Amino acid sequence: MILPTESIRIKDSLSYEEVPVQIFDCQVRRLRTKEGALVKVLWRKQLVEGATWEAEEDMNKRYPYLF
Repeated sequence: MILPTESIRIKDSLSYEEVPVQIFDCQVRRLRTKEGALVKVLWRKQLVEGATWEAEEDMNKRYPYLF
């Protein structure tokens, strides 16, 4: 598949930033002495299968509009 580079905004370093679209699941992971909240994030131009688990705190700092 060939896409025009203008539509995905490729940087000079040949990288681009994914933009989260939606949070559609959350869970709390228990480690030995602490808990960590995770959210499952759907990214722009990715299928649901490409969704990733991210730390809720980090996502809330970077993308507060999702919460």
